Parts: sequence; C-alpha cells; structure tokens
Amino acid sequence: MKMIVRAVSGTIAAALLAVGAQAADAPKPDAAKPAATVPKPADPHASPPYLAVVNGKVISSSDFDAATREAIRQKFYHGTPPEGEVEQLVRDVANDMIERRLLAEEIKRREMKPDAKAVDEKIAAYEKRYASSARWQQERAQILPALRERLEEDDMLAALEAKTRNVPQPPQDKVLAYYKKHPEKFTEPEKMRISLLLLTVDPSAPTSAWEAAETEAGALQLKLTEGGADFAQLAKEHSRHESAETGGDLGYMHRGMLPEGIQEKIDGMKPGDLSPPTRVLQGIALFRYEALQPPKHHDFETVKSRAGDLLKRDLSDEAWRNLNEQLRKKAKIELNTARYPALAKKGPVATK
Repeated sequence: MKMIVRAVSGTIAAALLAVGAQAADAPKPDAAKPAATVPKPADPHASPPYLAVVNGKVISSSDFDAATREAIRQKFYHGTPPEGEVEQLVRDVANDMIERRLLAEEIKRREMKPDAKAVDEKIAAYEKRYASSARWQQERAQILPALRERLEEDDMLAALEAKTRNVPQPPQDKVLAYYKKHPEKFTEPEKMRISLLLLTVDPSAPTSAWEAAETEAGALQLKLTEGGADFAQLAKEHSRHESAETGGDLGYMHRGMLPEGIQEKIDGMKPGDLSPPTRVLQGIALFRYEALQPPKHHDFETVKSRAGDLLKRDLSDEAWRNLNEQLRKKAKIELNTARYPALAKKGPVATK
C-alpha cells in the first residue's frame, strides 16, 4: 500500500513521538530553520473539527493534522516547503487516510484475521527499542493496547494487498502483445565507450598546481594529436585514475552516467575525438571518445522472461488500483472543505 503517512490515532502518535524523542538516535531539529506546519483554516471554529466522514465514520482533524505534520516533517525536515507543495501534501495525506479507512472496512467485511505471531514480534521490537526509556515504562500499559490494534490492522492490510496483487502469470500471447506494445522497455539505449587520462589535483591545492596539471595535460594532448602516441600507454604511465591499469578504458556507458558538464562535452564529440584538457573535481582530464554502440532492440525470445515479469507487475498494480477505485465508488465520502480548502482543489481526493 502506498501510504505517505500512517494515520496513527492522536494519543498513540503523541506518546510514541514523545518516547521516540528520548531515544539516542532521535534526529535533532535544526534550530535555524522554521518548522513547517499544517495550513490552518481561516477560522478553525467556523467548521466542525473533522477531515472527512467516510461511510458514516469520522476522521478527526486532530488525527489528520498530526499525520500531516509528520508527513511534512519527513518530507521537508523542518525546512520551508516550496510554494504549493504543502497543499498537495495535504491532499495526499487525506487521500491516504480515506483509502486506509475504506480498506479497513474491507478487511472487516472479509473477516480477515491478523498474524498474531508477527504482531507479537513487532510489539517485542518496540519493547526492546524503548527498554531504557522511563517514559515508555511509565505509559506502556496505556499505549500497548492501541498500538497492538494498529499493528494488527497493518498486518491485515498488508495481507489484503498481497492477496489482491497475487495475479496469475500471464499467458505467452499476452506477454508477446505487451512486448510489441512497449518496445522502449526492451531496447538498450545507445552507449558510448570512453577512455580517460586523469592528472589528479587536490581540490584545495593552489592555483599553481592546477595550472601545472593543465600544462602537463596539454603536452600529453600534443603527443596524442601530433606525435601519434598511444592513448592507452600514456594513460598507464600518467593517469592516476583506477582505469589506468586498463589503459584508461571506462567501458561502455549509458547517457547520464558521466558527471554533468562532462556529458555535454562528450555530446559535442564523435568516435575517435580527443577532448581538450578538462577540469574535473579530481583534477585535469583528457577524454577520448572510442566508439558508439547504437540502440539495440532485443528479440522476444531473449527478453520474454523479463517481459512476463513486467506485465505481471503491471497487472498486479492494476488489480490493487481497481480494488481501491471500487471501494471509492461504493463509498459515501464527505470532505470538510470549509476547514481544509486544499481538498476542494484538483487532486486525487475523490468524493461521492
């Protein structure tokens, strides 16, 4: 299930976060950055304190606000979110909470049962993690029942998703049709074979060190272009890159594997070309464009196993999406757009 945030009840969330804050590995907020907050309604008293009513059951504002704050913290970590992104995140969290409520109803309708052993193991992990926390020891009796209920629901939701996604292996005729419909998935992009000669310079070295390396690289360039020297031999003798042992051969690389700035330089070259001395992070480099391997479309027999796996994955995603859409269509959902105007804008949150 794609859940941006776990919609833990306010009491459990507050207690666990308080305990977590005492853990040795708890992240420390950056005091220099303002904490991002949930957008507040113009008049919070002008509308009831709820996010939505789903099939007659209320999702409270306190739960939604806590979940949204946690989602903002995880995504932006106390930084100032880019304009407009918080509203989208509000819609995403609302969508996830509504989806979870509908799926919880579905597991109840199917009379599913949690894996008690798996839940006990997770409870034990919490006990171990917070064993040294005085706050946990003081409040565990209050926290554990609701935490167990939450973990049991998580377990059943995971089982529902796994069962829904467990589609049969598609037949070969469907796999072949998928292969023909998506040629781009079975085509290797073009590759460039590049060789490198690197004269290393410490990034903090004085300007004179960089100038000396550029002069040396220029002399090596002349040996290659006018003296007919062998690039591989010079790389073995002068390069300080790990590729020196193989004469500077970096092998075939897809577009984008080279650092930004270097790729643009290679794009302006053709096989056989030698670059001028080029400054990179590690020093001064000479690149030689050895060869170009054009895109290669693989025949069906070579990739049919992968094609079958990709199609099955797509069918699995479709089955899960269809279940959620069916639950939405049958549901009665009332959104509190007066309190949360972002929910009235275009987005994934659907109402009926």
